Amino acid sequence: MSSADRTRSLAGRMPAALLFSTGALALTTFPSAAQDRAETTTGPHAIALEELAVQGAGSGTRLLAQTPYTAAATGLNLTTPNRSGSRLDLSPLQTPASIEVISGQKIRERGQQTVQEAITQNAAGITTIGSPGNGFGAYTSRGFAGVNSVMQLYDGTRLFVGVNTTTYPLDTWNVDRIEVLRGPASVLYGDGAIGGVINVVPKKPVAVPVNAARAAIGSDGVKRLAVDSGGPVGENLFYRLNVSGNQVDGWLNQNGNFANLAVSGSLLYQATPDLAVTLSHDYGYQEPLRYFGTPLIGGRIDPRLRFQNYNIDGSRIAFEDNWTQLKVEWSPSDDIVIRNTAYRLLSDRHWRNLESYAFVPSTGLIRRTSPIEIFHHQEQIGNRFDATVKGTLFGLRNEFVAGFEVNHIDFGVRNNSPYRGENSVDPFFFNPGFFSSPDSVRPLYRSSTDQYSLFAEDRLILSDQLSLIAGLRYDAPTVRREDLVTPSQSFTKAFDALSYRFGAVFNPTPDSSLYASYATAVDPVTSLITIPITQKDFKLSAGEQVEIGYKQVFWDGRGEFTLAGYGINKRDLLTVDPLRPQVPVQVGRQSSHGVEAFLSLGLWENWRVEGNLALLHAQYDDFQQAVGGVAVNFAGNQPVNVPERIANLWLSWAFAPRWEARAGVQFVGETFSDFANTVRRPSYEVVNGSLDYRVSDTSRFSVRVYNLLDTIYPVTGSANTWLLGRPRSVEVAYNLTF
Repeated sequence: MSSADRTRSLAGRMPAALLFSTGALALTTFPSAAQDRAETTTGPHAIALEELAVQGAGSGTRLLAQTPYTAAATGLNLTTPNRSGSRLDLSPLQTPASIEVISGQKIRERGQQTVQEAITQNAAGITTIGSPGNGFGAYTSRGFAGVNSVMQLYDGTRLFVGVNTTTYPLDTWNVDRIEVLRGPASVLYGDGAIGGVINVVPKKPVAVPVNAARAAIGSDGVKRLAVDSGGPVGENLFYRLNVSGNQVDGWLNQNGNFANLAVSGSLLYQATPDLAVTLSHDYGYQEPLRYFGTPLIGGRIDPRLRFQNYNIDGSRIAFEDNWTQLKVEWSPSDDIVIRNTAYRLLSDRHWRNLESYAFVPSTGLIRRTSPIEIFHHQEQIGNRFDATVKGTLFGLRNEFVAGFEVNHIDFGVRNNSPYRGENSVDPFFFNPGFFSSPDSVRPLYRSSTDQYSLFAEDRLILSDQLSLIAGLRYDAPTVRREDLVTPSQSFTKAFDALSYRFGAVFNPTPDSSLYASYATAVDPVTSLITIPITQKDFKLSAGEQVEIGYKQVFWDGRGEFTLAGYGINKRDLLTVDPLRPQVPVQVGRQSSHGVEAFLSLGLWENWRVEGNLALLHAQYDDFQQAVGGVAVNFAGNQPVNVPERIANLWLSWAFAPRWEARAGVQFVGETFSDFANTVRRPSYEVVNGSLDYRVSDTSRFSVRVYNLLDTIYPVTGSANTWLLGRPRSVEVAYNLTF
C-alpha cells in the first residue's frame, strides 16, 4: 500500500472520528424519561425514535419534515404517509402501487448491518446481485436486474449511476426507514426504474433529546461501534448526529478484511411555525471485501475452496461519498406546501485487483486474469422544487403537485484498459503475488450531463371511498462525452422521455383498499451518464405495467396484508441483427408477470410473524446475441440473474419478561448466469436468528447468529465463478440509551 493509500485508509480515520463523536455526545446529553424507551422497548408496543419527536413537538413548534412520517417497528406501515410512491404524501393504502415502508428499528433489531441485507431480507421480491464491481448496490425486482432498472434514492433524491456502479448509502445505523416501490416509477424519478425504486431515508433532527450507542464484537474479528444523538440546541434549532464504524478481519484465508465508516449529521431550523430549513451532510467511506468470487470445478463449488480468495496481496477497493442537502419547506396555509431541495454528491472510487478466475481441468490450476485498476470521480449537483395545493375541482376534493428537477453531473474515469495479463496458481497452495499489469493507468474519458425534468401529479377524490390518481413526467437529459484517448470519438447526445401513470383506489373500509393502475417507464440501455459511443444512437428502452392489488389492516392494527398481481413489458432492448450478428440493433423485448403477497400478524401478545412471497415468470420475448459469429435467439429464456421464486419469513417471540427471540428465513430461487440458461445457479435458503435481553429499560444485550445452518450459497456469479455469501458467524451487541 502506498503512502497515499495509507493516508486514506480507514484505520487512520476511524479512531479520530469516533473520539470526536463520543465527545460531542458527552456535551449534548439531554436525559429524559421519553428517550429512555427509544429503541429499547421490544414487542408489540415498541416506540420508534421519530414517534418521540412528534410527541415532543406539541408546544407550538411544528416540525414540518417530521410530522407525516412515523414508521412503526412492525408490519408494512400501510397507513404511514411516504413520498416514494407519490409526491402527495399518500399512505400505501391511498396509493395505486406496491409500497413497503421498512422501519429502521426493525432493521436494527434483526441485526441487518448493511442496506443490502435490510432490503433483501425484508422487502418482497427484491434480491441482490451486488458485487465489488458495482459497489454492492445492484438488485433485481419483478424480472428486471441491475442499477439501470432498479433505481436507488437517498432521502428522496436520485443517485445517477456511473458505469453501472452505486456505492452509497451503505450502513443501516442512521436509517430511519427504507421505502420500497415495486414496478415502474419513471413518472416519479425518470429513467432507470422499470423494476422499482429503493429510497433510504436517514434519521432526522428531533425535538425530544435522543442519545443512543451500540458496541458489538463477533466471530471473524468483528468490531462495531456506533452512536446516535439528537435533540434541541435552542428554541428553534434541532440536530441529529449518527456515527457508525465497522471493522472485520474476515472469513477468507487471505485478503479477507474489510471496514467502513458512516457519519450523518443534520440541523433543522424552525424559522417560523410554517417555515423549516434543514441542512444535512452524510459521509461514507468503505474498504469493502476484496473478493470477486470462487472458481467452479465441474460446474459447482468444491467445499475445499470456500474460504480461498484468489485476489492479490496489496489489492484495494475504496469508496468515498459525500452528500450535502439543503431543504426548505414552507406551508403558508393548511392547503399549500412548497418544498425545495438543493444537493451535491461527490463520489471517489478506486479498484486495484486481479478480478477474474477460472479452473482449467487440463492443468488442475486456477487461471487468474484481468489485472484491473480503475479510478472514478463523480460530482452531482442538483435542485428539486415542488408545490402542493389542496382544493376542489368540479366541486370535488382535489390534491395537486407540480414541480421541476435539474441536475448537472460530471464524471471522469482513469484506468489501465485493456487489462492484459494472466497467471496460474495452485487451487490450495499459492502465493497471491502483487499487482502487475503491462498497461499503465491513464485518463480514459470524462462526461458532462445536464438533466431537467417537469412533473405533475393529481388526486381527485370522488367520494370518501374512491379516488383517481394520475401523474406525468417529462425528462430531457443531454450527455457530452469527451474521449481522452481517441478525441474523434467524442460526442454529444440528447434524450427525452415522457412517462405517465394513472390509477384508481377504492377503500371499502378505512383500513382496506382495492386498486388498479397503468404505468409507463423508460430505462437506459446502459448507465446514462457513461454511455459509450457504440450506443449513442440508441434511444431509451420503454416499458409499461398493469397492476391490480388489495391491501388490508385488520385486528385493530395487529395485522396487515397485501396482495398484488402485475404484468410488465419492456421493448427496445439491445440485440443483434440476425443477418449481421456483429451489428447491434434495438428491437429486443422482455416481459414478466407475477404475484406478490405480504402478511404481518400479531398472533398473541408476545408472538408476531411476518412473511412475504413473490412468484413470477420472466422471459426474453425477442432477444438475439452473437454466439460464434452466428445470431442466436434466446426468446423464452429466463433473464440472467433473475430468480422467479423469492420469499422471506420472520418470527419473533417475547417468551419471558425482558426476553425476545427472533428467527428469519430468506429463500431465493434458482437463477441463470447466461442467456442460454445452461449455467444454472441453485436456489438457497439462509437462516438467521437473534436473542435479546433487556438488561434495563435503557439497555439491551443481543446475541445474533447469521447463516445458522452454514449454507454454502451463491449471491451472484458468472459461468466460471460464484460470489459466495457469508458463512455462519456470531455477534454479541450491547445497546444503550441515555
